[in-house]
Amino acid sequence: MADQIPLRELSRYLNAITTAEADFTQINDDGSVSTGHVYLRRPGNMRFEYADDDLLVMAGGQQVAIFDGRSNARPEQYPLRETPLSIILAAEVDLGRSDMVVSHAYDGTTTRVVAQDPDRPEIGSLTMVFTPDPTELRQWIVRDDTGAETTVILGALEQGAEIPLIQFNITHEIRRREGD
Repeated sequence: MADQIPLRELSRYLNAITTAEADFTQINDDGSVSTGHVYLRRPGNMRFEYADDDLLVMAGGQQVAIFDGRSNARPEQYPLRETPLSIILAAEVDLGRSDMVVSHAYDGTTTRVVAQDPDRPEIGSLTMVFTPDPTELRQWIVRDDTGAETTVILGALEQGAEIPLIQFNITHEIRRREGD
């Protein structure tokens, strides 16, 4: 029978991910559901391509950008360090760092870790849900600075794929959309 996965092992697992991709289902704070494909290239890069919407969310170059294809406006941008996703996109994930983990629990099936940036807890938290044998990240819940929660449920996580760095270049995406 599996037990709670130790924080050291979870940190080691997250740090071993260099590239990964998966289909995802997202449950938004308002209850609406979106699907798509997520690409991850650590450190610092993530790309959410939404299936039924011309929406793209990118993290790259220390920024997060939200592109709305139905708008001619430039993307909304935020510093990555001001979002809870910075926890898993960090160059070195250390869940054992003082005051980073708010909760670490096992429900008989999954290990759930609630983490926050100990230097800036006001930006929100990231709840990660892992399954054991082998350890795998199955979902996360981002709680932002307003208390809104977004749940991302991952399909089969494929690690080690070649994902070009250009996929995470926000400036390149802006130029591509502007037709330059």
